[in-house]
This record gives sequence, C-alpha cells and structure tokens, in this order.
Amino acid sequence: MTLKVGVLSFAHTHAVGYLSALAAMPEVEVRGSDPDGVSTGTAPGELRGADLATALGVGYAASYDELLAWGPDAVVVTSENARHRELVEAAAAAGAHVLCEKPLATTWEDGLAIRDAVQRAGVTLMMAFPVRFASAFDRLRGTHRSGALGTVFSVRGANNGMLPSTRDWFTDPELSGGGAIVDHVVHIADLVDGLTGATPVSVTALANRVLHADRARAETAGLVTVTYDSGMVAAIDCSWSRADTSPVWGGLTLDVAGTGGTVSVDFFGAAARGSGAADGRSIELRYGADHDLPMLRTFLDAARSGTQPQPDVEVGLRTLSIVLAAQESVRTGGTVPVLRTDGRAMLDA
Repeated sequence: MTLKVGVLSFAHTHAVGYLSALAAMPEVEVRGSDPDGVSTGTAPGELRGADLATALGVGYAASYDELLAWGPDAVVVTSENARHRELVEAAAAAGAHVLCEKPLATTWEDGLAIRDAVQRAGVTLMMAFPVRFASAFDRLRGTHRSGALGTVFSVRGANNGMLPSTRDWFTDPELSGGGAIVDHVVHIADLVDGLTGATPVSVTALANRVLHADRARAETAGLVTVTYDSGMVAAIDCSWSRADTSPVWGGLTLDVAGTGGTVSVDFFGAAARGSGAADGRSIELRYGADHDLPMLRTFLDAARSGTQPQPDVEVGLRTLSIVLAAQESVRTGGTVPVLRTDGRAMLDA
C-alpha cells in the first residue's frame, strides 16, 4: 500500500534529510509545503519552498490547506518550534498521523493542546528524536535491562553543536522558544527517559550568551541538572560551542554510571579524521548509520498499522517540562519543580 506523507514547513534543518529519505522509500508518495519559506542561497541548507522541493524532486503544495486536502496518511511537522501547535492541530483534524520535530512546543499550554488534539482526532503523534534509534542506544538499553549497570544513579550528557546560522529562527526566542537549552536539552532528556523510565522532579540550570553574543538573541551555552524520582541525577551540557570552522555540526555523548558499572557512548563517533594538506583545517568524515532512517521507518510502519510508536506525545511533554523548568531556573537562579501533565509540580505531588 502506498502511503501518502506530507511535510509541513521546511523551516527546520532536518526537513532536507527527511524529504530526501522519504522520497527514496518504496511505497511512499511525499509532498511538501513551505508557504512562508524564502531561499537565501543555492545550497540545500539555504533553499526553501518550491525551490527545495524542485531540487529534491518531491511534490509541492502551495499552501498547508492544499497539502492537507491531498489527504495524507501521515505528516512530518518541521516548522519553527512556536508553530508546531497550529500545524499539528490542522494535521490531526485532517486525520493524519504526526511525526513532530522537537521540542513538542514552546509553552506548556501548547504542549497540552497538542496532546488533546491528537487524542481527540484519534491519530498518533511521535516525537522526532532520531538518536533514540541509534544501534548504540539499543545496546546501551540492553545492557541496562540485563542488570549489568545495576541502579543508575548518574548520567552526564553533552549535546554540543554549531550555532544554527542557516536558519536564523533558531536564535529568535519568539519562534524557537529559546536558545541552546531548547535546541539541545530535549535530545538527552529523551535518551534518559527511554533508558531509565525515571520521572523528572526538579531542575537547576545556568546559561549565558558569551558565545556568539553578536549573532544570537538567546542563550548559547548552558548547564542543566535534572533530579529524578529514582534519585538519579542527570547533568546536561547543551551549548552551541562548536566553531563555525568545525568540519561537522556537532555531536552527542552520554556517560551512564550505575552501582554495577559505567558506560560511555559517543553516538556520532564513527568517523575518519585528519587535516587538509593545503590549509591544515580539520577533516572529519562520518560513516556511522543515519539515525533518521530507522526513526522514519518506525513512524511509517506505525501509521500503516495504526499503532502508537515511541517516543510518544507524553515523552514530548516530559522533555518539554525539563526545558521549561530549566528556563525558569535560569531566570530565578533557583531549583524549579517540573510540571506534571495534570498541571501540578512534581515536588507537590
């Protein structure tokens, strides 16, 4: 059965990869819509709207209404973070299953509204957390489930990258919801969620804008400490600290400590490294598996069967609650309780 898949907005840098991967899949017909997109150059990362669709050889709809009228079975929402709610609500009302870019939303109200919209429409929502689908994470989770790590008491994660300059909205708080905290904390929060199942209770965070102060309107570096109901503590470095001359966008590492042992994982570590003979600049050619592909296949298989894939909207809310608590902690300078989906704070539960 051919599955009709729509991509709503090309604002996110991941839209290029998703469109390309979907277009190459058998029994998938993909169309995109990016009515607000304006190309800023000719490179794939600079193309928007019909220009990008043409370059990738995929169908294009001039408006979201036109795309949804096409009757997609599933949609991928890759808009600016602040626009997730309106697009998820429209897709759900049209009966399409949803893969939503992270974070779920920029406010708690919007996150709850998204959950209500998909539940009301009877469609599924999956969060786009591709690192969860890395084979290294499968092995880490298997090690934990076997009991080899014992009780996990500490996790240290680093998600460092370049300033996302090809999409300026990432550094505009009105569209992104914040800066490096919003962009990078959720990935590690999802991995901790998927690994341990522990519930976040409180967050303490620090942030600054020393890096790229002349180019960003939001925090560019941050350290976020999360305490969980199991007693476990996770420390997350979420900075945009890679130089503009970096040969790769960034990376993600996880160090897990338990009573039975420790393990460290570099999710993007498989690479050939060297330097250019002419200019001496670093070269890094990554050859690891593309994490997007198993994530997209999981989503499409679930859309065909009508089953709920993971990570679901509840994971989206839990990871969003950590981001929002971190932002409040930065504002107040104190430890902030994490909200539950019933609106109460975990410390009050």
